[in-house]
Amino acid sequence: MDLTIASDHAGLPLKEALKAALQAEGHAVQDFGTHGPESVDYPDYAHAACAPVASGQVPFGLLVCGSGIGMAIAANRNPGIRAAVLHDTTEARLTRAHNNANVACFGARTTGIETALDALRAFLATPYEGGRHDRRLAKLNAA
Repeated sequence: MDLTIASDHAGLPLKEALKAALQAEGHAVQDFGTHGPESVDYPDYAHAACAPVASGQVPFGLLVCGSGIGMAIAANRNPGIRAAVLHDTTEARLTRAHNNANVACFGARTTGIETALDALRAFLATPYEGGRHDRRLAKLNAA
């Protein structure tokens, strides 16, 4: 599966660990940065990584910052993006099944590598349920 990935400086170590694990599992990962520890502005990286998801070039994106919250806020400013901060596999499954989320956000200061990787795997493997959730997504898209 193809996906995008990006982080700010605080999320860089977790981003790199998740990217390596995804690539080892055979996923093609487009890395939109950052690539160094210098302070950067997370919205720049969130918007860059969300563009291919919003256009349909790739099905999913992954964003990492200190808490995951800033990246999620920035990502959700992009039409067609439904980003959620994930802390565990339950949240990952529910946000895919009920919200058809297409961007997973993690906090490097709040979530360990193994927990984030487990949640990311659940996120990528869970299909959207549709049905009653479709009308709710339609309301989000109309706003």
